[in-house]
Amino acid sequence: MALGSSEAQAVPALSRRWRQGGVVRWLSRSWLAILFFVLFFGFWELSIGLFEIPPYILNRPSEIVTRGWADIDRLLYYTYVTGLETIIGYAIAIVVAVPLGLAIAFSSFLRRTIYPFFVSVEMVPKIAFAPLFISWLGFGLLPKIIIVFLVCFFPIVLNAILAFGSLPEELTRFCRSTGAGWLKVFLKVRLPAALPQCFVGFKYAALNATVGATIAEFIGSDQGLGFYIQITTGNMRPDLAFAGIFLLTLLGLCLFGLVTLAERLLIPWHISVRRNA
Repeated sequence: MALGSSEAQAVPALSRRWRQGGVVRWLSRSWLAILFFVLFFGFWELSIGLFEIPPYILNRPSEIVTRGWADIDRLLYYTYVTGLETIIGYAIAIVVAVPLGLAIAFSSFLRRTIYPFFVSVEMVPKIAFAPLFISWLGFGLLPKIIIVFLVCFFPIVLNAILAFGSLPEELTRFCRSTGAGWLKVFLKVRLPAALPQCFVGFKYAALNATVGATIAEFIGSDQGLGFYIQITTGNMRPDLAFAGIFLLTLLGLCLFGLVTLAERLLIPWHISVRRNA
C-alpha cells in the first residue's frame, strides 16, 4: 500500500531523528574516552616544544600524520600484508581450535593426553618458534601465518575445552529426557551455553594476532608493518615508525571490533553483551 504525502514526509523525519538520537547516545557513552584521547594527543603535541625533545627521538602527532601521509602508499600496502597474515592465521586458528576443543571436552582419552600437552606448549612464548619457521620456510607469507596461528590457537582451544566441558551433565540428561536427540541438544543447549566462554578465547586471540604477525616480521621479513617499523626506527625516523604503529593499532582494533560484533550477533542474550549494549 502506498504511503500518503504526510506519511512519506514523516518517514525521513523519523529516520533523521533516529540517527541523531543514535549519535547522541554514542556521544553520551563515549565522551570520556574521546576527551582522554584529545587531552593525551594535545599534551603530546605541546610537550615536544615545552621539553625541547629533538625530532630524532620523538615527533609531534601533527608531524607524524603529515609525514605518514606522504608515505601513505607504502604504508597501506604494508598494512595489507600484515592484515593478510593476521586474518588468515586467526581464521585458521578458529577453524582448527574449536572442533579440537570440542573433541577434547568429550573425550577422556584426549583430555589425559593432548590437553596436558597443549597446556605445556602454552607456557612457551610462541615468538621463540619464529626464527625456526623463518629458517625452514624462508621470508614469505607462510611462516608469519604459522606464528599468528600459534599465538591464536592455544587461547582459543583452551577456552573451547573449558566452554564445552562446563555444561552440567544434569541439564544434558534433562534435555535428552524430553525426547531431544543428541544433535538437537548440542545445537540448542550445549553450543549456545559454550559460546560466551569461546568468545573469551576469540577476543584474547584477536588482541594478540597482530602482535604475532609484527614480531615475525621483526625477525625476518622484507615487507609488512613490522618490517616498516624496524627499518624506519633504524633510520632514526620515529615519525614514520609511529605512523606504522598507528596503522598497526587500527588493524588490531578492527579485528577486535569484528569479533565483538560477531559476539553481539551470536549471543545477544548474554549478560556481558546486554550490559555493554
